Amino acid sequence: MPLQKIEAPRLYRRIADQLRQLIAAGEFPPGERLPAERDLAAQLKVSRPSVREALIALEVEGLIEVRGGSGVYVREKPNGARRPAPANEWGPLELIRARGVIEGEVAALAAKLASRKQIAAIEAALESMAAQAQRGKAPLQGDRDFHLALAEASGNGVLVDLVRRFWDARDGRLFRRLGNHFESPRSWRAAIDEHAAILAAVRRRDADAARRAMQHHMHKAHARFSASWRRARSA
Repeated sequence: MPLQKIEAPRLYRRIADQLRQLIAAGEFPPGERLPAERDLAAQLKVSRPSVREALIALEVEGLIEVRGGSGVYVREKPNGARRPAPANEWGPLELIRARGVIEGEVAALAAKLASRKQIAAIEAALESMAAQAQRGKAPLQGDRDFHLALAEASGNGVLVDLVRRFWDARDGRLFRRLGNHFESPRSWRAAIDEHAAILAAVRRRDADAARRAMQHHMHKAHARFSASWRRARSA
């Protein structure tokens, strides 16, 4: 049998493994609320975003549940088939941080290089986002189209492929579950305003402003997904 590549598990998965073991050992019995994220992060000596990603992974697995306005609890009975998220799935908050770095430069390039036709495509995507939100629907398709249109305007095929991969990851089980807790019509409106600021900078051919607007958008998105569990919607 040939040797297989050994891959270090993602940090959030290592945290999830440790919490799973503690739950199995009775440290956190069924029905008990887990310690606050900041306390878990301090004990494990990791960042709070990594703890949140681990908790979402365990929720996807059906081992814990988030109760809006209360906190995170161990389930009385594990829910479903206990199927973990794919081992190669990126943590959603880590993904947002990476997007801020890469897509800030994408926006700057778009401001310098976009043709009129490409700017029109960015505008159409933003209009689609607004129309979807107006209908009470999460504007994910318009959002994807907006970021891909910016990438196309950068003139770099590698960046287009990378942004597309970001969006494929955005559709992963962890990110979808996190979105279920913290996305709302209010957050959609905020995101649309942030996208409008990016578009305005691209129209002005202001690369620095476009970069800052994209980084601001990603910072605010990270903050929205990192809000207190007490602000999460009920399951």
